Amino acid sequence: MRRALARSSGGQVLALALALLPGAGPTAAAEPRITAVEAARHVGELAKVCGRVAGAKYAERSRGKPTFLDFEQPHPAEVFKVVIWGADRGKFSQPPETAYEQKQVCVTGRIQLYRGTPEIIVRSPSQLAFDERARPPG
Repeated sequence: MRRALARSSGGQVLALALALLPGAGPTAAAEPRITAVEAARHVGELAKVCGRVAGAKYAERSRGKPTFLDFEQPHPAEVFKVVIWGADRGKFSQPPETAYEQKQVCVTGRIQLYRGTPEIIVRSPSQLAFDERARPPG
C-alpha cells in the first residue's frame, strides 16, 4: 500500500488517506438528493430526501415512543415520513417535533416502505439537517 501511495499524486494521496481514516465512508454528500415525492421510487436505496415537514408528532404513549415527521402533507396524507424511536430521541438537543415542524429538512438514510409510505428511520441527529438550498438568498 505504501508503494501505491508513493506513486500517486498529492491529491490522490490525500483522498486515499481520508478514505482510510477510521469511521470514514460514504457521506451524506455522496447520497443522491431526491424529493419526498420521489422517495417511493427509491425504496431500499441510501438517499438524501428533502422536503417540508408538514406535520410532526411525538407518540409517547405508543409502543417504542416514536416521533414522526411527515413530509409535504400531515398524517394521514404524508408522502414520506421520518421515524425517530424513543430510544434515540434523547440524542436530540431539542424535541424533533418542535425543531423541524414546518421547516425545509433533508434526511439521509436507507428508504424503506411501511404500510405503503416510504420512510427513513433516524438513529442520529446527524441524519437530519435544515435544507440550505431552500433558504432565500441573503
